[in-house]
Order: sequence, then C-alpha cells, then structure tokens
Amino acid sequence: MIDRRAFSARRIFDGRRFHENKTLLIDRAVVDLIDRGALPAGIPLIDTGADILSPGFIDWQVNGGGGVLLNEDPTVDGISRIARAHLSYGTTALLPTVITDHPKITRAAAQAVRDAVSQGVDGVVGIHFEGPHIAVEKKGVHEPSFIRPMLKDDLELYSAGGMGCVLITLGPENTSLDQIHQLVAKGVIVSLGHTTADYEAAKMAFAAGARAVTHLFNAMAPMLHRAPGLIGAAMENPEIFCGIIPDGHHVHPAALRMIFANGPISRLTLVTDAMSLVGDNADSFELNGRRVCREDGRLTLLDGTLAGSDLDMISGIRYVVEKCGVAVEDALQMATFAPATMLGLSTHGKFARGARADILALSENLEIQDIWLAGKEVKLS
Repeated sequence: MIDRRAFSARRIFDGRRFHENKTLLIDRAVVDLIDRGALPAGIPLIDTGADILSPGFIDWQVNGGGGVLLNEDPTVDGISRIARAHLSYGTTALLPTVITDHPKITRAAAQAVRDAVSQGVDGVVGIHFEGPHIAVEKKGVHEPSFIRPMLKDDLELYSAGGMGCVLITLGPENTSLDQIHQLVAKGVIVSLGHTTADYEAAKMAFAAGARAVTHLFNAMAPMLHRAPGLIGAAMENPEIFCGIIPDGHHVHPAALRMIFANGPISRLTLVTDAMSLVGDNADSFELNGRRVCREDGRLTLLDGTLAGSDLDMISGIRYVVEKCGVAVEDALQMATFAPATMLGLSTHGKFARGARADILALSENLEIQDIWLAGKEVKLS
C-alpha cells in the first residue's frame, strides 16, 4: 500500500458539510482535507468515481450482527464478528451493546470488550451497557427478572477502565442522582432510557450529569401537553444527545420529521439497535431463552414486543433522507460527527488534519461502493 495518496470524488463530506473543491489526503492511517490545488508534488491522486466521500459511520447501540448476539456470545471472537458484519454497511466504529442479563453475562461482555480494545479489534471503540438499572414498566425486550438497582459493585465495573468509551443506559427508578454523578466523574457517559421518568426527574438526572437519551420515543412515557416527560426535557435542552432508530418500525416518520425539524442536528444521532440478524440469513434467534423472529424487517417476540432492529446504518441514513426529507449532509452528520462528539471520539467522524482515515465512497443513491479502515481498503464480499 502506498503510504501517502489522495482521493477525489464529486463531493467530500467532512462530517458537517459538503465540499466540491477539496481533496482527501491520506497519510497511512490519518487524513487531511486540502484544497485541490494544494496537493504536494509526487503524491498520486486517485479518482474514486464516487459521488460522496464520507467519514465512516459510528453506532453506539449495536447488540449484534453477523449471526452473533453479544449477550449470547460475550467473547472477543463474537465481538469481532459483530463489528465485521456492520463494517460492510459502513460502520467503522461501534459500541457493542450488552442488554439486561445475569451479572455474569454483563461482566463477561465487559471483559470481552476490554480484551478487544487492548487487542485492537477493528471498529470496537467501547461498550454500551443497556440496563440492568432500568424500569420494569418500560422493559421492552429486557428480561424483567434481571432488572435491579445499581450497587457499589456495578459502579466499580462500569468505571474500571480499559474498555474504551463506556456508556450506560439507565433509569432514575433504579439509580440515584449521586450514582449518576459518580459515573460521570469517572468518565462514563450516562444515557436515560427504558424509564418512566417524568419531566422533573429527567431534568434532575441531566443536572446530575446524564447527557443522552437512548432510542428517543421508545421505552419511555409519551410526550403530552401537560406531561412532557423525558422527551420534552431532552428536546428543550440543546446539550442533550438523542439516539434515534430510523427503521420505520420504532418511530413513525412524522415524529421523526418533527424531531429533525427542531434539532439541533448536531445533537441527534442515528443508531441501529441491531440484533444478530443484521448481515445474517437466519429468520430468528434466541434471547434469554425467548424466540425472536424477523418478518418484513421487523424483529419481535412471539407476543409482538419489538426486540431490537434488523437495521444497518446506511439503510437508516437512506430512510431518513427518503422518508423524512432530511438533507443528505444532515443524515450523514447524524451518523458521523454527532455521535463522535457525543462519545468524545476526537479523531473519528470527520475529515480534518490528523483524523482517522476511515473513509466511505458512496454513490448518488447512497449505496456503499468502497470502504477504507485506517487507510486500508476493505474487501467487500
């Protein structure tokens, strides 16, 4: 591989906006965005033939993929297979997500991510603990027998270090404000979700340091004119990031259009909430001994409860562009720069001097044509 080279395309998206007069300079595993006329002599310029060059996508809620569910296979190999499955859809950085389960599964997942990070497994930048400190009333697919209050041992697990970016979804019902404050002080990102929290409780949790909401609208009280709830508290606070599942099943497109119109886009992040069937041909899988089935792109338990999604990130981007009227640059920002900012990944989600050379070549129809991970081309199957 040539160490230094430059890529061109009709447009280059830098994480926030498009450029039509720029060139992407790649130096081993990092990039710089330069004027077309400023390319140093002797550096080969490669026309990618793409309509768009974009930073790789970032997904902070990935339960599984490629036939693997983290809860069922909390190992480095399982995590590697999940990351590889999502890489083919443009996700170059993700948080493997372990949902509410027996403590031994949670701890095994934490150790597996710690090992994956130390071994440099491609695409793994941290871990998302979704539960078990949530509200039984808003459990969704989470097994209620494992839902419980946060204890001292839990705090120590989440703040132990070595796992990269650590994010936890919790509810005030099973977590105190002091515990939220302690987590944040240790560098853990706290997101509210699977909770009955009302407007006042949500505001207090935000004041304690929580700064995100997991899958906005889902597994929380609806927003009412006299009871705005968590949704209202989040949407009026420009400092709060919100995850959104854009699959057409979790949230009605009209609700998405309302959120996108009121923004700010820089605080909205697309997530997949993907299960093991993404990148796999199976039609069902097991979760805590329960069968989850796929039908028409929808994953449910036998009682009809939504059980994660069958969504990949590039499909989610196309959905919000085609069904919600979102500008392409806004859709891309919600999958690149916005989640990178939320997670504190200073070298991801953008094209700027010293940023990682995680690059996607996209067609005019937002189909993935080529992928480069840390400057190395990924062979698409």
